Amino acid sequence: MAAEAAPIGHGKLQWRILIGFVAGLTAGLLAYTFARDAEWIGTIITYVTGPIGQIFLRLLFMLVIPLLFSALVVGIAEMGEIRALKKIGLRTLIYTVIVSSIAVLISITAVNLLQPGAGVDRAEAQDLLAQGGEGAASIVQASAESDAGVNQLIAIVPSNIISAMSNNDILAVMFFALFFGIGLLLVQTRRTETLKDAIEGVFEVAMRLIGLVIQLAPIAIFCFMFNLSAQFGWDLLFKLAAFVGVVLLALGIQMFGVFPLLLKFLGKKSPIAFFKQTREASLMAFSTASSNATLPTALRVADMELKLPRKIARFVLTIGATANQNGTAMFEGVTVLFLAQFFGVDLTITDQIFVMIICILAGIGTAGVPGGSLPVIALILGGVGVPPEGIGLILGVDRFLDMCRTTLNVIGDLVAAQVISATSGELDGVTGGETSAAAPGLSS
Repeated sequence: MAAEAAPIGHGKLQWRILIGFVAGLTAGLLAYTFARDAEWIGTIITYVTGPIGQIFLRLLFMLVIPLLFSALVVGIAEMGEIRALKKIGLRTLIYTVIVSSIAVLISITAVNLLQPGAGVDRAEAQDLLAQGGEGAASIVQASAESDAGVNQLIAIVPSNIISAMSNNDILAVMFFALFFGIGLLLVQTRRTETLKDAIEGVFEVAMRLIGLVIQLAPIAIFCFMFNLSAQFGWDLLFKLAAFVGVVLLALGIQMFGVFPLLLKFLGKKSPIAFFKQTREASLMAFSTASSNATLPTALRVADMELKLPRKIARFVLTIGATANQNGTAMFEGVTVLFLAQFFGVDLTITDQIFVMIICILAGIGTAGVPGGSLPVIALILGGVGVPPEGIGLILGVDRFLDMCRTTLNVIGDLVAAQVISATSGELDGVTGGETSAAAPGLSS
């Protein structure tokens, strides 16, 4: 899948979202402080801000299945280099799954231990939970009626993919997409190339439409924040600060705990030297908040600073720009569990495993795409019975957190390239040459 750069005007949109967040929060807090029990507030929420927010969410739900299906199919199908690289490709796949699992496990553990979303008024939370449930009724109902135990595992394999899509069975759809993508990878003919182009066309259309929907985000975020702050008041600010703290803690553990261990014991590299040599990529990732926009810089760093074999670095970094997104997976996991705590939804171990699997799989296709994780988070929230409009809480602080998790994503890709190079026995005798960023076909 071609790398997606941030669309023109994306920076302005971030500012508009921030303005909508602050304006909605301020208006809601004023209403909570001076007119908490006024009848007109309920009328505004019921007939104005509530419906606007629900329309925004429905538009996202409408597009999320086509987006996930096409992104996963094309993302797997474009791993064609696995055939040529064989062991390297297999190592990359295994590494990505294991390290992404560790990342999500860290984030979920941090949320469970620190409980940043707990402690709000349960009656008010349940009231808003009932209101929000209507916006994702079919998804919540499908989740409630899902099988348990072994039957739940079997249900991941859909007997009818059309039925799975209509029921918003996200795990079943993802399984089919992965299976279908493997099929395209194995059968490479003129007809399958045409089919892959068509599916990539679906992805491009879905992303374009999501781009249009995201333009409505500032208005929707204003509505979400007004509804939430008018009901929860000042508790909202404290919980939001706690959420940011837990996200940064989880990202920090992965960056300065897990990555150094991988570098030292598998990558045959001093963590201190590694972080010094990758400073340029870190700064670019933090400033652009885009893994794909940082790809040329990461390729140059891998070649000139880390002295990694080009064929491995190019493969791992280009695949990693969409498939090895630890920071994004961690953010999605923390967000879902935080909002579940906030709204008083008790998630079982099975529910949390479901969240973990979706966060890992969703990173294959949607990470690195501006706005791509938003519908995924909304769908996961609906799938575990949490009001999807809770994403309004998160988007107000998302810009800063996006910069932090993108830095983790990019450094994680470089760590992967270092580890794969070392475990493949191809580090000795590698010297830097002309910059890999100039390789044709690698667009930002």
